[in-house]
Amino acid sequence: MSVMKVFPRAAALSLTGIVIAAGIAFAQAPKPDFQPEVGQQGKDVVWVPTSQPVVNKMLELAKAGPTDFVMDLGSGDGRTVITAAKLGAKAMGIEYNPDMVDLSRRNAAKEGVGARAYFAKADLFEMDFSQATVLTMFLLPSINTRLRPKILDMKPGTRIVSNSFDMGDWTADETAQVTEGCQSYCRVYHWVVPAKVEGTWKVGGDELKLEQKYQMLTGTLKGAAISNGKMSGNQINFTAGGVQYTGYVIGNLIEGVTSASGKMGNWSATK
Repeated sequence: MSVMKVFPRAAALSLTGIVIAAGIAFAQAPKPDFQPEVGQQGKDVVWVPTSQPVVNKMLELAKAGPTDFVMDLGSGDGRTVITAAKLGAKAMGIEYNPDMVDLSRRNAAKEGVGARAYFAKADLFEMDFSQATVLTMFLLPSINTRLRPKILDMKPGTRIVSNSFDMGDWTADETAQVTEGCQSYCRVYHWVVPAKVEGTWKVGGDELKLEQKYQMLTGTLKGAAISNGKMSGNQINFTAGGVQYTGYVIGNLIEGVTSASGKMGNWSATK
């Protein structure tokens, strides 16, 4: 009888130990690495990765290199940031999904660029990206146009590249179609943030009146209409009265050269 009384208690204790041990083992089991799924819902867009050939073309058009600070809006699994870092650039990804941020950091470490590739869990509409020299994105047209005023206030000469989606009526300075290694979303748009030059300038005793829509310029010089007017960052180009004008804008000063009938000259304007 005494044996029969002890056995059930011993069995119960043994079973309890097994349950506790199993619980500890379950609690200590490593969490599997997050694996993203194409089409998964994000805050502003679903996630669709940019193909590597398109990433390469985006950074090629932007001429990204060691002197640049590249920021990727909606950086996903980090491939654009990692590629920019491999080119020697300092690169940062802005991503709202914390699992994607962690994945990007692991990917950057695996590729040996963790010291130059940074990732922040942040809302792209609240993030300050004004210090970037290159801005990359694969967002929707509605988001691009919503960001457009902020982008146009960036430093003149900043390069913007977008996978597949444009900026509404802000025409791209350059476009490219990737035909190898890309099945969908293969078009790249490239813009250069223009300096703001609209207004009246003094060219000697004459007036240069400029109207500006993004990088495109219209207006008059000495009362004659200008043509082929365009900004590329701080560089200005236009033709007036048969003379081609090229120059650089530095605040309220423009300095450059003229060309007419093979003869070169200098010109300047103040505002």
